[in-house]
Amino acid sequence: MTGVRKGLAKVEVALRWDPSPAGAPANDLDIVAAVYGAADPHGAPVQLVHFGSRSPDGTITLNRDSHTGQGFGFDEVMTVELHRMSPDKGRVVIGVVIQNTGGGAGGGTGGAKTFAAVAGTGFRIREGHTDLAQGDFAGLPGATAATVAEFTRDASGAWSFDLRLEGFETDPEEFTRAMGEVR
Repeated sequence: MTGVRKGLAKVEVALRWDPSPAGAPANDLDIVAAVYGAADPHGAPVQLVHFGSRSPDGTITLNRDSHTGQGFGFDEVMTVELHRMSPDKGRVVIGVVIQNTGGGAGGGTGGAKTFAAVAGTGFRIREGHTDLAQGDFAGLPGATAATVAEFTRDASGAWSFDLRLEGFETDPEEFTRAMGEVR
């Protein structure tokens, strides 16, 4: 599904990938959420939530964090409580970054690992038991990071969803600055 669904309250973003082959650097993918103010929805994020940080207001929670992709099902899960966000928050962009854990396998900027080098990638975005979108990163083989979703609040306060699968060839820090820009 790629269309807009309005009136969202609490969504879950889940990410999966396969572990790297024995002896190779670990595959470490991370979900990133950037929250933008209603007054400047494409400016600098007012909140950035990822593996090493948290949402100050408790509306975004990283429930599961994997550094290797080992395990069954989804390796990382983030919950975004849109209905609890203050009215001054108007947009949330969800992305995925590949952490450079050593080795240049896969090419990309500065020898960073790309999605082509990470097997079994996939994501799922759902509200309750309803899947809003699911897919993988096979169409972005040269990317080191990608946006996957955008949630926007309209004038009535209702949140809507759009699938935004777009690859970036940059390091994680630069990605967090660029992921919410108009492209």
